Amino acid sequence: MAKPFVSVLIDTYNHEKFIEKAITSVLEQDFPASDYEVLVVDDGSTDRTPELVKKFAPRVTYLPKQNGGQASAFNFGIPRCRGEIVTFLDGDDWWEPNKLATVISAFEYHPEIGTIGHGLYEVDESGKRLYSNIPARVYSCRLDTREEALAFAGLLSFLGTSRLAVRRSVLDRVLPVSETLLADLSLAAVAVAVSGAIILDQPLTNYRLHSANVYQFAEYDVVRMRQKLAGFQSFIHSLPRRLAEWNVPAEVAEVLLYATRIDAERLQLALGQGWPWDSVRVERAAMRQAYKDSSFGYRVFHAAVLAVAAVTPPKLFYRLRHWYSARGIARVRDRVGAPVPRDSLVIRKPQGR
Repeated sequence: MAKPFVSVLIDTYNHEKFIEKAITSVLEQDFPASDYEVLVVDDGSTDRTPELVKKFAPRVTYLPKQNGGQASAFNFGIPRCRGEIVTFLDGDDWWEPNKLATVISAFEYHPEIGTIGHGLYEVDESGKRLYSNIPARVYSCRLDTREEALAFAGLLSFLGTSRLAVRRSVLDRVLPVSETLLADLSLAAVAVAVSGAIILDQPLTNYRLHSANVYQFAEYDVVRMRQKLAGFQSFIHSLPRRLAEWNVPAEVAEVLLYATRIDAERLQLALGQGWPWDSVRVERAAMRQAYKDSSFGYRVFHAAVLAVAAVTPPKLFYRLRHWYSARGIARVRDRVGAPVPRDSLVIRKPQGR
């Protein structure tokens, strides 16, 4: 049986520092060059991204458009893909050499499944590996019940842009992608509802954390915090409606959005919208959502944190929390007994330490 033809869709915006690495990682795949195409949707870059992408012609097709965000880049680029399977890559990330071969083999082995994701390496701006983040095993997911949604919620990060691959027949059914800053996760959730997903237990993508990333930034940046909050809010608003179109129960959508709601509330509080008792409520909810058990020492530590939250204006409390996390002081809490995660879906290991 002939292998399916594959489209690699790279979305980029002002990635002049990273785009060549992303494209090269695709062109150097352990996969026949005749079996895939590469398309780069440039979402209105104002730096040198266009000239850098054009250097790869004719092997790479350059598709410029006006700036409109990731959802508009997907809606612009997907209809131009010729492949039976479409794989996605952000212009600031890159793939491992066996990415395509591994993912396409999984599609062939699971013809009933329409969506595939996998683990990742987290890397810093220079490309140094910080963590490997992988599922504890291979998972199969659908969204038929609340129980399945509980499992999928813990796997959603493995279906972000640079980990996502979807059959074109599924994409044709779910387009257009919702106009939200979390377009990749919205697309993934709807695709899984339509076709199911397999999550592979291998890190096949390098996910770059850098200063221009709206969702992963080290400094306490109020402008980007507002952008991130807007992204969360649009995702919370749009996802239930999109899932309802495919008869997904409302309780399933609520499970998927629970962690995002907590993150959105934390951002609102960090921006000064709320009261100390709101901080206590949100931090208690976050604890219950993330962990199923903890040592006596950790419970004492968490109680102390809640006590500080109860008497500190939220804006100041979350600035202190950010300072604490950014300096790695969180490792100190583990000396009193690390909490036990609510599930064992994810294994996150430091690299080179």
